[in-house]
Amino acid sequence: MPPEPRAAAGPHAQFAVPVLLLIVFVSLIGFGVVIPLLPFFATVFDAAPWQVTLLFATFSAGQFLGELTWGRLSDRIGRRPVLLVTTLASAVGYLALAFSPNIWVAILVRGLAGFFSGNISTIQAYIVDVTPPERLAGRLGLIGGAFGIGFTVGPWLGGVLADPSAGAAGFHPPLLTSAALCVVATVGMLAFVRESRRGDVEHKGRRPGPIASLVAAWDDAVLRRLLGMTFCGFAAFSAMWSVFGLWGAAEFGWGPKEIGTVMGVTGVAAALSQSFFSGMLVRRLREAPVIILGLGIAGVSLLVQAFSPEWFVVVAMTAAVTGHTLTQPATSALISRAAPANRQGAILGANNAAGSAARVVGPVLAGLMFSASHAAPVIFAGLGMAPAAYLAWRAGQQLKLRAAA
Repeated sequence: MPPEPRAAAGPHAQFAVPVLLLIVFVSLIGFGVVIPLLPFFATVFDAAPWQVTLLFATFSAGQFLGELTWGRLSDRIGRRPVLLVTTLASAVGYLALAFSPNIWVAILVRGLAGFFSGNISTIQAYIVDVTPPERLAGRLGLIGGAFGIGFTVGPWLGGVLADPSAGAAGFHPPLLTSAALCVVATVGMLAFVRESRRGDVEHKGRRPGPIASLVAAWDDAVLRRLLGMTFCGFAAFSAMWSVFGLWGAAEFGWGPKEIGTVMGVTGVAAALSQSFFSGMLVRRLREAPVIILGLGIAGVSLLVQAFSPEWFVVVAMTAAVTGHTLTQPATSALISRAAPANRQGAILGANNAAGSAARVVGPVLAGLMFSASHAAPVIFAGLGMAPAAYLAWRAGQQLKLRAAA
């Protein structure tokens, strides 16, 4: 039986989830503001496309290690200290990126920043700690909504504040703004967020290490398929995201402002998808069908995007992002049902680590494909949704058999 919400006893319990949503929103502004700028490091540092995609790949490699580390650590020492340390370290990462002297230092900085940004599983675990099972998918959707809204404002802000004509100095304002917003998020946590683990923070016995957590998740039939689905879906989608700036510049002559605007529009769609539609659809259809539906929408839309004229790209990309983000709260809810109650953070971390590993593979492949054909990474992204949907269907079937046993 799932444990009762642990934050119910504290006087700040009624504010914990809303404040955490606000912190996710503020933090994701800082994350999103950087994305329109990364492809244009090619101009500032005279970098090749494959080096630009390494900025994405190394960030995700660091995030992979971070998700394996921080989720498990939050199970042991609590959610709050992990969130405080990682958010403050992210501020330092933005400062270091702003003043990187060359592309290789920037790549190294992004790897370290990725490690400290691998705290999404800790946020998800906090929500699991304080939420009744019947409301879990909806609240995880709210986390995704806050993520999407921050992702909407961030790219737009990055496009407005950046001045590529000024060279590296033209990227300082959005990066410094990102650092400041992370500091604001840290202050918010200190003031309002209380520990959700309470008396369960300390556990007796030796806990499995990060790799052991991933192996343990892989040994479970349902979790194995869900981790595989996450890997396939995110490898495909990140291939498109990592070259989106280069693709837009090559096909349509877009700069940071245009890319930031397009990502802002898609971010609105992502926020609506996760905040309002995901929880409702899960209640009506259950988790696995929602995942399959979302991946199907994403795959078809990406294939259309690859061959769309400029005016239709925003429509196709918005549909693709809506479909893909629709799957994420349902995936987290499925994992929370399949994972042991005392290892929610570790297993959610393993799933997010699978997504981070995929975001290493996807950009590396995209950089190679983009050199051969500008449309190839987008086509690859669309086709990659098919195996992800199959694995989601298999996970749903296995979970039904387990429930009937």
